[in-house]
Amino acid sequence: MKTIEIRDLHKIYRMGDQEVHALREISVSVSSGEFIAIVGTSGSGKSTLMNILGCLDYPSKGDYFLDGLPVCDLDRNQLADIRNRKIGFVFQGFNLLPRTSALENVEVPLLYNRSRRTGSTWEAAKNALERVDLGDRLHHEPAQLSGGQQQRVAIARALINQPAIILADEPTGNLDSKTSREVLSIFRDLNRQGITIVLVTHDFEVAAYTRRIIELRDGRIVSDEDQSPKELR
Repeated sequence: MKTIEIRDLHKIYRMGDQEVHALREISVSVSSGEFIAIVGTSGSGKSTLMNILGCLDYPSKGDYFLDGLPVCDLDRNQLADIRNRKIGFVFQGFNLLPRTSALENVEVPLLYNRSRRTGSTWEAAKNALERVDLGDRLHHEPAQLSGGQQQRVAIARALINQPAIILADEPTGNLDSKTSREVLSIFRDLNRQGITIVLVTHDFEVAAYTRRIIELRDGRIVSDEDQSPKELR
């Protein structure tokens, strides 16, 4: 099953009389359960593509199907609904509420997505934190956690709505090498459990830990290769 299907996608920004082509002729598919990296230097188009994949922006033309849904045909309210139901986000800056416990931070998405409330939100958040080895930090606030632990809370929050895809934007950007490997190990374990993960990064060393690398340059895909992921040590 294809979790992501993109066909001939373009993104054009207009700046006065000039057009800036951020994405050109992007066609790619991602099957359920893949672990891929989208890589490229600044200006390559990876952030623009991430925003479209995350249903935060529309393409100028082309088609995008997420879990079979035609994203380009949806209005902004429908896009927000898709984000809540289908996508878990993990950001470089963690984006945690500062004076709120890890448990409460993870519960937040359930407050906006009633369709996922099939039981106790507390229990669901606790289970998500246990999946990222933070069962003993439920009541700690972000300031009481290390950077790696804060990113684990963010990953648990991304898991809470049982999304079709986790979209991670530079998730190791604020972490040291050892902690980065620990976070990548969490992603790898979740992927082994069947979760589709798309990791957006400028760092080819980080991308080497995934199973497939899609490289962008000047708004185009210049390579798309499966690989044997690097060992985490």
